[in-house]
Amino acid sequence: MESNAYGASAAPKTTKIPQIGFVSLGCPKALTDAELILTQLTAEGYQTTKRYDGADLVVVNTCGFIDAAVEESLAAIGEALAENGKVIVTGCLGARKDAGGHNMVTAIHPKVLAVTGPHATQEVMDAVHRHLPKPHDPFVDLVPAAGIKLTPRHYAYLKISEGCNHRCTFCIIPSMRGDLVSRPIGDVLSEARALFEGGVKELLVVSQDTSAYGVDVKYRTGFWDGKPVKTRLFDLVAQLGELARAHGAWVRLHYVYPYPHVDEVLPLMAQGLVLPYLDVPLQHAHPDVLKRMKRPASGERNLERIARWREICPEIVLRSTFIAGFPGETEAEFQYLLDFVHEAQIDRAGCFAYSPVDGAAANALPGALPVAVREDRRARFMAVAEAVSVARLKRRVGATMQVLIDSAPALGRKGGVGRSYADAPEIDGTVRLLPPQKASKVLKVGEFTRAQIVAAEGHDLVAQPI
Repeated sequence: MESNAYGASAAPKTTKIPQIGFVSLGCPKALTDAELILTQLTAEGYQTTKRYDGADLVVVNTCGFIDAAVEESLAAIGEALAENGKVIVTGCLGARKDAGGHNMVTAIHPKVLAVTGPHATQEVMDAVHRHLPKPHDPFVDLVPAAGIKLTPRHYAYLKISEGCNHRCTFCIIPSMRGDLVSRPIGDVLSEARALFEGGVKELLVVSQDTSAYGVDVKYRTGFWDGKPVKTRLFDLVAQLGELARAHGAWVRLHYVYPYPHVDEVLPLMAQGLVLPYLDVPLQHAHPDVLKRMKRPASGERNLERIARWREICPEIVLRSTFIAGFPGETEAEFQYLLDFVHEAQIDRAGCFAYSPVDGAAANALPGALPVAVREDRRARFMAVAEAVSVARLKRRVGATMQVLIDSAPALGRKGGVGRSYADAPEIDGTVRLLPPQKASKVLKVGEFTRAQIVAAEGHDLVAQPI
């Protein structure tokens, strides 16, 4: 301790750790952006919190795709400004312009400190440094190898690329996130290994277009652990599958377009290397609607491809999303979509009533449908999709499945909630686990249990741990 003029020891100086409030909205791609920012903030010694009051400033990670997401993001920014006053905005909404060509965020909330677009970790950190200097030089050992995660400890998202090469007429994501940029395969696999070693039991692979991984770099050969590995979907999935097998974990694929080369991945699913689950954003089935959407496939080929997938891997589960009421959609085209969902036997399906998005090319298409018609078709679609889903779930009654436990109250002795390979977190159903019959069996979050399916309840299953 230092001595003062009177010879007494001076009290040690205390340095307040800078606090940053953080809120993240939107899809898993936005979530991984948030994780990168949080990891860097923590590495530099900042303390993050979910609260606005008491924070030195707030970072809001936004979504800017559909109107509802824009409204939610703008409301979150307004709330942060009202409760804190010092706000940095990042994410997709930060890249959007209003009708006059001005930045939408600053036009509505001019008091924000800074605005960046998506996947802009360094730009966010630069803005933070300007308004809240970092407390000390960065030390990467302040954070775990896998970084800071916003998901539960036992599952995590792994983003393999940014941007998209498609120009779907209803979508403005390429204008916000740019064209496809694949991450180096060595970096992706190193992050995956760190996640598995950190206790992750389910890795969810995400991007704007997972099946296009490596197209932008012409599938060049990268290196991982001193071995050459091609930057392409099959090689990535094969390596991820081996890592998962070594750690007793799952790998689940999302946002997979139905390109022909996806067929190569199905044997890996049949072998148990990766989960027999594909999230395929089909959006529609009628060829004419798909052409107006500028989607990269047609309904007939999709039916053939799905049939082929089920031949190779009978256990495969298919999830997809669709749009009802797209401009110019006739009743016959919509009925074609309903017939497709029934014939394709889509296990899990979501549907949006078409909503115009500022800047989307579809806004200029003729044949815009009234909102009431769009909503009616969405409801009719969901009735058909749910009937298909429920019927397929009922077939599982009596089967024994592996279930990953997400929650287990009362020390795991009174049952819990988990998911089978057929259920992605947040978007699919769950498996309600009954209390274990064996006194020695305890359910633990983040662990697997074998369970016999005893009933189907809507989109969910009920199972008895064994």
